[in-house]
Amino acid sequence: MMKRRTLIKGGLAGLATLYTARSFAHLQSARLPSIKEEPFLPTWDSLAQYRVPDWFRDAKFGVWAHWGPQCQPERGDWYARGMYQEGSDQYQYHCEKYGHPSKFGFKDVINEWKAERWDPEYLVGLYKKAGARYFMALANHHDNLDLFDSKHQRWNSINLGPKKDLMAGWAKAAKRQGLPLGVSVHSAHAWRWYETAQRSDTKGPMAGVPYDGQMTAKHGDGTWWQGYDPQELYAQNHPLSKDSLNDHAIHGQWNWGNGVYPPSKAYCDNFYDRTLDLIEKYDPELVYFDDTVLPLWPVSDAGLRIAAHLYNKSIRKNGKLSAVVCGKILDAQQRKCMVWDIERGQSNAIEPLPWQTDTCLGQWHYDRRVYDNNHYKSAKTVIHTLVDIISKNGNLMLNVPLRGDGSIDDKELAIVEGIGKWIAINGEGVYGTRPWKVFGEGPAIESVAPLSAQGFNEGKGKPFGPADIRFVVKGKTLYATLLGWPSDNTALVKTLKAGAHGKVEKVSLLGHGKKLNFTQTADGLKVSLPEQPSGDIAFILKLEGSFV
Repeated sequence: MMKRRTLIKGGLAGLATLYTARSFAHLQSARLPSIKEEPFLPTWDSLAQYRVPDWFRDAKFGVWAHWGPQCQPERGDWYARGMYQEGSDQYQYHCEKYGHPSKFGFKDVINEWKAERWDPEYLVGLYKKAGARYFMALANHHDNLDLFDSKHQRWNSINLGPKKDLMAGWAKAAKRQGLPLGVSVHSAHAWRWYETAQRSDTKGPMAGVPYDGQMTAKHGDGTWWQGYDPQELYAQNHPLSKDSLNDHAIHGQWNWGNGVYPPSKAYCDNFYDRTLDLIEKYDPELVYFDDTVLPLWPVSDAGLRIAAHLYNKSIRKNGKLSAVVCGKILDAQQRKCMVWDIERGQSNAIEPLPWQTDTCLGQWHYDRRVYDNNHYKSAKTVIHTLVDIISKNGNLMLNVPLRGDGSIDDKELAIVEGIGKWIAINGEGVYGTRPWKVFGEGPAIESVAPLSAQGFNEGKGKPFGPADIRFVVKGKTLYATLLGWPSDNTALVKTLKAGAHGKVEKVSLLGHGKKLNFTQTADGLKVSLPEQPSGDIAFILKLEGSFV
């Protein structure tokens, strides 16, 4: 996943000036699919026909297994890049645990990764019990290892590491649980992201000794990786991008501008082929791209062609469009073409089109320090985030980090089970709902931080409390979620003051069932609550009446 990134001044429109003749050649020579009366073409105008399917809008909550070889060291996200950054925490950890990156590179971490405790049937069943209505698995990350039986990438989990088709295991478990399958695709960025592997130490006894990112197949004679070309993994057979030695420069180059050395046509074509192979083999309903807009856009139209292919395939299979594509930092036109995804953040308004937040209990890749220091999100934080997001027309997709061996730790398990207990009581006020005319009320509304690049505004506002209320509607029923329990056992919903938005005729509390006494005055809807139920997460009032 991306860390905080800064948009280039002038936005995506300004990238036209950054195109090279080589980049335009990619677009001109792109291999378009055979189109016979297909409803979607690989153009923005054609993709704007897209409508988000009801299954996704109804689901509200999904769980993501953002799990791959970078979880093996248990040292956090972007390990396969950070281990090549001299002096960084991950570099120092790597040298101590594995050895110098000139001798033991990320390819060797892959070889260490065996996924010996991975049980997809158990895990997906656990996520469904926790309330997930769709499931997503990592197909590849920026480290460029395909976690499936890939025809176009020999560096895959069948040939190396676990020597298992991980996506097949996830897909089978999701199907057994009746959950739509999502796949997340991140490998478009290996070209720029892995440039740290071309470096060498600048000081010390290994100064000037190249890291293994410049190795080729000829260096493999007599090694465990004999016959494999590291360049097919690291994708570093190209000059460094502008400011490559600045570890932070990549954040301003995520949209393939600002001095990125242009990816080759062969690289773009290979990404396209790998992704279509993934879609054809495992038939996902959702494809998530960790990219600005779509992968390789605007230097290649590979992402447009993939989106059109997925939509057309879905129509052929189902008789209607049921597929979802997620992308980040979308303009108004692009949000019509796919689902806008916000990373570790959320909107502060009811969005006119459905959208999604992706976030994580800890770090995206497993970090043992999060466990040791009790830094996971609580079940309460997750539920508060979910309730806020669905009130604004969004979904929440939560990553539950797995250890390198494929197991979930005991603290995460307790959190997931806590989420499930709340959902079991309150799911009626979550699933199948739609935003109301007002998303909520309370002091937290005024403290929300603005979105930054991909998102990254979570946890920057005022914590939710009893005065914070969020609304959703289902048919003629309005649900008002209290994000805390009032100390005097009396809820005041100011938005529903007499004459403002209709007349309330009946009030009940999910999980309690009995009618509650209430009055509707100029101050708001005042509800006499029963004794506080167990737990302190959130409480949903079911309101029946006539609302406008």
